[in-house]
Amino acid sequence: MFLFFTRPMGTLGNRMQNVRERLGEEFLEKLDSLHLGALRTNLVSRHDLQEAYRKARDMERNPNRLNMVWYVLGIMLFIMIATPVFYETISFLLGVRCFLPNNNLVWEATRPISDCQFCKGIKGPLILRNLTREEFTPYAYSSLPIIMKQSVAHWPAKRRLNYAYLKDLYASVPGASDTNCPFQHFNSDLKSLHDVFRMPKERANLSEGAPWFVGWSVCNPDLLAELRKLYPRPHFLPVDAEMPHSDFILMGYEQGAVMHLDYIPRLMWQAQLQGNKSWFLAPAPECDHQCQSFSFYVEPGDAVLVDTRIWYHANTVPKGQFSLTIQSEYG
Repeated sequence: MFLFFTRPMGTLGNRMQNVRERLGEEFLEKLDSLHLGALRTNLVSRHDLQEAYRKARDMERNPNRLNMVWYVLGIMLFIMIATPVFYETISFLLGVRCFLPNNNLVWEATRPISDCQFCKGIKGPLILRNLTREEFTPYAYSSLPIIMKQSVAHWPAKRRLNYAYLKDLYASVPGASDTNCPFQHFNSDLKSLHDVFRMPKERANLSEGAPWFVGWSVCNPDLLAELRKLYPRPHFLPVDAEMPHSDFILMGYEQGAVMHLDYIPRLMWQAQLQGNKSWFLAPAPECDHQCQSFSFYVEPGDAVLVDTRIWYHANTVPKGQFSLTIQSEYG
């Protein structure tokens, strides 16, 4: 019996040789050992083992296996493409904008692999005190996360901008809540600006009901012009830095954005106007062995600058606190 496995003869020997060529000597040695053990138990026969080898050979030679691989890959590709189309259709039928605003699955699957240079040796944000434009110049286009302490504390928006102000402002511009500006409901049940500004006072101030957190782009020119009366261009940004024709408002309670990347063209700044917020930053998965994750805390009047195109990020608001921030881009 031992000779049968170590020195196969005749037809069975040829079969064994073919299997060895395909699967490799190391695998066959382990397989032989298992077969010997099985035979010693008297629960299988030589015929059983020959049949097993025959099935293994037929499976290797079966061209349908390659077809099955292509079939599975085709299904996966179809799902990646069809999923956002499906959700956009549902969003249209339900009248809910940005039900799935970005095809993050495809973007994540096709993003470039990072060389990890942006995160090596970084253990936390660089904390700077309200610098002038000239003093900030060396850091302006860095991928290093930065907190500019109390750099926006003088903005009128810090005192005047709140839920009630925004509700009245949008009510003063006919159709402002019906624009196609991107809207993010995050984990809340509020699916549009209509939902946000129709909340009962008790839900809006969280004296009743579930916590909520939302964000939306202000792309209506009239609204944007009125809002920008309450906050200027950040004084520390370079003179030649281009600004977008829209800003983003984020406000609400407790859970903010979950861990993600932003697929935007420029660097990001965010002004914390009300409440405190905890940020969580992480490198790309391929950089885990070279870089580390970390968290930091910002207060009202602070500005945060993070290259959210390469840093995975999430944030939370302390329980019971209301947070309101203005976010925009530059580059």
